[in-house]
Amino acid sequence: MKTILTAVVMAACAFSASSQAQTNDPKLEWATRLVALQQGPDLDSLVDQLATSASQDVISSWEPRLELITPQAKQAKVGEEINAEIVKFATDANKIIASKVAMVSRDALVPAYMDRFTLDELKQLTAFFESPAVKKYKATTPVLVNVFVQKLVESSRTEIQARAKQFAAVAEKIAGPLPAAKPPVAAPAKPAKK
Repeated sequence: MKTILTAVVMAACAFSASSQAQTNDPKLEWATRLVALQQGPDLDSLVDQLATSASQDVISSWEPRLELITPQAKQAKVGEEINAEIVKFATDANKIIASKVAMVSRDALVPAYMDRFTLDELKQLTAFFESPAVKKYKATTPVLVNVFVQKLVESSRTEIQARAKQFAAVAEKIAGPLPAAKPPVAAPAKPAKK
């Protein structure tokens, strides 16, 4: 019994020493710190993009089905209900992906940094991301991106609209013109109350 107890105590000490060695690894500490510095709006934007992509996949698979399996008279109502479910799906997808960020950062990104950078390089990268200029850059980036996107849309709008008209004309030749809109049917007049 004493031999078993001694073996258990020695194994526990060995485990404790190895786990302390892992947590005292300066490279692990600096890689973890570096990954934490990279959390923020850019990562939130990536999560949004991934959730949007997942939502687009769902939409593209269900949109044709809706037209095939739903009678024309019910398509608008069914479409509204499905759109509400897609909004729920997108919200859930965003939450699911966001909930995995810390785990994936710890399990994949930290080791990737440790494999690719020396301790000195990790320290330099951390100092770079902690610098006031980079912090200001990261805080200002969404505003700068917005300025750029607005100007890009504005500068290309006329040409894109012209190209959309050109596409519509060619598509109409291929598919045929849209049916003429029917004038609204007037409701029968109600008899006047006496």
